Amino acid sequence: MSVATPYFDQLFAGNDDPWAFRQRWYERRKRALTLALLTRPRYASVFEPGCANGELSFELAPRCDHLLCCDTASAAVALARSRLLGFAHAQVEQSRLPEQWPTGEFDLIVLSELCYYLDSDDLCRLIDRVLSSLTANGQVLACHWRPAIDGCPQTAEQVHALLHERLATPLVATHHEHDFLLDLWSRDGTSVATLEGLR
Repeated sequence: MSVATPYFDQLFAGNDDPWAFRQRWYERRKRALTLALLTRPRYASVFEPGCANGELSFELAPRCDHLLCCDTASAAVALARSRLLGFAHAQVEQSRLPEQWPTGEFDLIVLSELCYYLDSDDLCRLIDRVLSSLTANGQVLACHWRPAIDGCPQTAEQVHALLHERLATPLVATHHEHDFLLDLWSRDGTSVATLEGLR
């Protein structure tokens, strides 16, 4: 069974940064690596489900023309909206995924620390929605903590294996450490150097 919304509501009860995204060097470094893995300097439309308090969203915003974020916890949505106040092209919605998937197309979908909260059936449904809303040259970035998390139905390894299998899209960049997995799939598998005429 996927982790239910009250779990996340409780995490944010009286705590605006339950995972210490702002304080921990681990988190700040991981965000820098996440942004560095992206193979394009800018994207037209980015979707970040499970945005939490908007720390990664704040760093994605300067890299795109339109940013849509969502979270299932109402407190997280309020925090992310506050974090993104300076970006008129960014919006944050409250929604539960995979059921409440947004309309429209995206050329980057960021699945950061989200998918292991979903059971395999819900994750398969989410991947189907990702595929249906990804542009012809769209990309999917996934980043997940490797150690098992109490109450989570899946591990990072299970999540990334299922993503790789069901996306059936070239894996163009990857960074794996003891603590986390970071992968980027792209419907256009052309390398950065080739795109810039260096090869």
